[in-house]
Amino acid sequence: MIQTERLLLKEINESYVEDILRIRSNEVTNQFVKRNSPKNNYDALQFILTIKERTRNNQTFYWGISLKDQLNLIGTICLWNFSEDRKIAEVGYELLPDYHRKGIMSEALKTVLDYGFNELHLQEILAFTNKLNENSKGLLLKHHFVLEEGRVDEGFPNNLVFSLKQSDQ
Repeated sequence: MIQTERLLLKEINESYVEDILRIRSNEVTNQFVKRNSPKNNYDALQFILTIKERTRNNQTFYWGISLKDQLNLIGTICLWNFSEDRKIAEVGYELLPDYHRKGIMSEALKTVLDYGFNELHLQEILAFTNKLNENSKGLLLKHHFVLEEGRVDEGFPNNLVFSLKQSDQ
């Protein structure tokens, strides 16, 4: 578990099925994300079990986000899709709309970027976001990510690609 000023970033387990279902099936979030959203608790549980397996194999580092005074998860953040040499990873994140524009994801992202660069010794972190997702673009720019002009997210023509190199932090 990682603590920030207001947040707990914690490992996801089976006790969070309903939270994961609520987060990953949220219509506002999903307007910008192409994925198979869970339809029920069983789907959410399958997702959690997959994440646990990938975490065990060091394929992903995945945290549920909660406020310190609450048990429920309000979002998730992860480092995943590592390059073969483990020097580059992708960051992904989502947050329930009720918690947007409160600096929560900014606080979580700062912590995960520090973890990626300082604990995992990454040299670069990538982020892919829909070109219409103004909140996400603003978050990435605030944290010194640079838009990779002309770089394409294969299969997702509406996505922009941002990168942050350790040297630019």
